[in-house]
Amino acid sequence: MDSFIIEGGHPLSGTIMPQGAKNEALQVICATLLTDEDVTINNIPNILDVNNLILLLKEMGVKVVKNSGDSYTFRADKLNLDYLESDEFVKKCSSLRGSVLMIGPLLGRFGKATIAKPGGDKIGRRRLDTHFMGFKSLGADFARVKGRDVFRLQAKKLQGCYMLLDEASVTGTANIIMSAVMARGTTTIYNAACEPYIQQLCKMLNRMGAEISGIGSNLLVINGVDALHGTTHTTLPDMIEVGSFIGMAAMVGNGIRIKNVAVEHLGIIPDTYRKLGIEILVDDDDLMIPPQPHYQIESFIDGSIMTLADAPWPGLTPDLLSVLITVATQARGSVLFHQKMFESRLFFVDKLIDMGAQIILCDPHRAVVVGHGKAKTLRAGRMSSPDIRAGIALLIAAMSADGKSRIDNISQIDRGYENIEHRLNALGARIERIEC
Repeated sequence: MDSFIIEGGHPLSGTIMPQGAKNEALQVICATLLTDEDVTINNIPNILDVNNLILLLKEMGVKVVKNSGDSYTFRADKLNLDYLESDEFVKKCSSLRGSVLMIGPLLGRFGKATIAKPGGDKIGRRRLDTHFMGFKSLGADFARVKGRDVFRLQAKKLQGCYMLLDEASVTGTANIIMSAVMARGTTTIYNAACEPYIQQLCKMLNRMGAEISGIGSNLLVINGVDALHGTTHTTLPDMIEVGSFIGMAAMVGNGIRIKNVAVEHLGIIPDTYRKLGIEILVDDDDLMIPPQPHYQIESFIDGSIMTLADAPWPGLTPDLLSVLITVATQARGSVLFHQKMFESRLFFVDKLIDMGAQIILCDPHRAVVVGHGKAKTLRAGRMSSPDIRAGIALLIAAMSADGKSRIDNISQIDRGYENIEHRLNALGARIERIEC
């Protein structure tokens, strides 16, 4: 298992470009299972979760051709559906959360799917009820296979219907969309997630011949079609990586340009950082983060403490709360963070506290950060990455700290950030990867 050795205190400067969006890539790669024709996807990030999903598709019988560094062509014309029943397939699905996104396409096209309970981040319960309730509404039967942690779904022909989702689950919405595009009749999904990545998936499916309206809203209407055909698709820049780079630039930057960020798809991410007092300049489709000697957390109009909470799109993505908390430790002022979705995601703050941060963990969902105002730097330390986003937050903290830090279990960071140490070292960081 690899680790990072980070020598802190080196300011970053220069230009960096975000990778393709991880969450979008997982969705649109699974969508290639819906047709037997070629689907080319550009700007695919070279990260562990995506590479493992591509490998899993190959083992299912999907023909995959790498056209260039970030462009792949997929052809799912001869799948080995028997492989989906094997213990080997189940084991691999259990270590890859993105595998859950194969259920919808397989059910929609072939009328059956077998899937293991997926793995991924250890950030609390991530239930699949929304997915299965949607499939059941479309007419699928599902059951847990006794003796195996496996779900089997079947349907002779899915039937479109109206459904009100119990939560605006992103992966749940994506899965239901992919199962419904070839269902009989019309499917209406209310309380659908409407993140840019869901919008991108819907646009790609429409180019493949699907009929989806309401894109960008929480009310989607899908008229089922008989078959889908091939297309070409390019993923958006990863808005979580953009947000991570903003945080790095605020804490340890000496002037950083983040290029080609798709500003119109960042939602309230830039304004959330501005609430922490961080200056962000927009230059065409780039973000400029000038040096931040100090940044002052805003208060609400009535003078009460600033509160930042995650929410479904267009609210603040929960994937950035870890970075925002880290950035706030060096701000002037105090801020309350409210993480509503996952009960274990804030537990990483103990590691920041060990580094000298002033954080009060109120409960599993709320933490108050009292900023140092850069008057007191964080201490170097040894820590382990519990999940992708906490991992990048700890890396930012280590780059700002005095001395050398070590982060273990960096495979978690590799799951979401492409070649991160080389890209940051090019800006002036000093990060070394070591094999343990």
